[in-house]
Amino acid sequence: MTADRGTDRRAAHRAARRAQRGGPAARPVSHRRRPAFRGRRPLLALLLSGFFLVGVCAATGIAWDPLDGRSAQGASAPGGLLPPATGPTGTADGAAPSPVEPPAPTKGAAAKGNPKGTVDTGAERPTGALPFEMPQPAALRSGEAGRKLVFAHYFTPYPLSLDNAAADRDYYTRNYLDPDGESGKHGKYGGLLRDRPLPVTPKSGDWEYANLQQEVRTARAAGIDGFTLDLLSLSGKNWDRSNLLMAAARSVDPSFKIMLMPDMTSLKTDDPAVLAEAIATLADASAAHRLPDGRLVVSPFKAEEKSVAWWTEVIALLKSRHGIRTAFVPLFLDFGAHSGEFAPISHGFSEWGSRSYVGQESSTRDVQRAHGMGKIWMQPVSVQDARPNQGIYDEAGNTATLRSTWTHAIEDGADWVQLTTWNDYSEGSQFAPSLHNGYAYLDLTSYYLTKFKTGSWPKIVRDTLYLSARTQFAHADPTGDQSLVMSLRKGSAPPRDTVEVLSFLTGPGAVRTSVGTAESSHQAPAGIHSQLLPLKAGTSSAQVVRDGRAGVRVDLPYRVDHKVEVQDLQYYAATSGRES
Repeated sequence: MTADRGTDRRAAHRAARRAQRGGPAARPVSHRRRPAFRGRRPLLALLLSGFFLVGVCAATGIAWDPLDGRSAQGASAPGGLLPPATGPTGTADGAAPSPVEPPAPTKGAAAKGNPKGTVDTGAERPTGALPFEMPQPAALRSGEAGRKLVFAHYFTPYPLSLDNAAADRDYYTRNYLDPDGESGKHGKYGGLLRDRPLPVTPKSGDWEYANLQQEVRTARAAGIDGFTLDLLSLSGKNWDRSNLLMAAARSVDPSFKIMLMPDMTSLKTDDPAVLAEAIATLADASAAHRLPDGRLVVSPFKAEEKSVAWWTEVIALLKSRHGIRTAFVPLFLDFGAHSGEFAPISHGFSEWGSRSYVGQESSTRDVQRAHGMGKIWMQPVSVQDARPNQGIYDEAGNTATLRSTWTHAIEDGADWVQLTTWNDYSEGSQFAPSLHNGYAYLDLTSYYLTKFKTGSWPKIVRDTLYLSARTQFAHADPTGDQSLVMSLRKGSAPPRDTVEVLSFLTGPGAVRTSVGTAESSHQAPAGIHSQLLPLKAGTSSAQVVRDGRAGVRVDLPYRVDHKVEVQDLQYYAATSGRES
């Protein structure tokens, strides 16, 4: 049931690092320390040296980052030219940068665009967005509800913006969604990504910090207790962003916690002291997640990459050198094979889990095994998984995987939940508001989260519809230059071509649907109901009708086609509760 993320995580990490070298925005400043000053040479000499080095780099195919001091063979820098080093505002004068507009993209996920031109303003969730009344954060964090914790897995390579440019010409659009982006190095699989964060308006001032604050506010509004922070590296852009996230969380909400998750598929150290030092550095921030008894929670991704003896030394060094007591909650790719040996040093366990709605029964056994050992269990809850650069995907069955994994977390008695993931767009597993899903998956999660934390299903007080479908048929053969296509992962449900209308109704009603040229109607009961319709070319919509009067309506504006240039097997979703 496990999903091995090693290959695509390392690829995404390298791609994100290369993508940002030489970009228009300065390297984010750590809240603990500032980058060292790099010399006092006269300005003219410095400029001449810089132009000379840029020329050499251009001639040899090396992209050089003046803020990092390292080189990357074959890297592609946002904006093409290397800017002068600046402060955290991204420009020398503190204004938001205005990159030169490249030609509009016309291929791949970028060509789908944003039909409504929607941007994420970071505003509070609008009244009426959900089918129920969301409890206030205080109610979800006190008593029994406060002991049931929900975290979302934060992946640092994909923040809200990479360069503070307008969405129609920013780095996501030009280089990650377009198959020809980054000089075509992702052309083999049709582009690095198929979706991206919901666009944000460029900001002045410390825009990276402001964007991280916005992500914290969005997660908190959904009822999420904190992020599990995927620590991909101990230096460079991802490390800086990790530090910045710790500060952003504290500034927005002192109760919003960050659980440290060293990624053992990516970190390149065999020295327990090095990892202990890095953990201690982040643990110095008040946002670091601790148990009520003061122990710091450390939950390494793929913990089995290192031995129990190695982790025992990390834990001992944290205590002896840094005065930090640890609650160790390892996350495994194979829980069954390693839980026994790790039990003596562990407070609890977790697993990465599967991404299809079938085979989830194994999670029941996992919870029982963990509890039988006297350990807590952090249950993975997921939406879907489609990885173009690895050539695999899981059949999520519209929202079936989301509903199934949440149901198991609730019914099996999990202690904590980890949403996998908040924003790993290279896996297509994001819950965060995105260009092609809006807030649909996050809003659905708030419903199940409320039940998980309070023990009671929320009362449905307003009709709300969720509509989901792919924009192409599962077996469509892309006509473009893509040579690596995704195939179904072993153990997944078989592929299906369906539109799902998921209705939350205050009372029985008719739901009229339009899928391409096919129009139909079905009766939906009060409560939650899933109706599947055959996928057809064109766009889809659904509307509640009672006593001849039209009610709430949802449109999925992305067109389904038989002939496609790039393979895209993610489900797109929309909700009647929001305009976006």
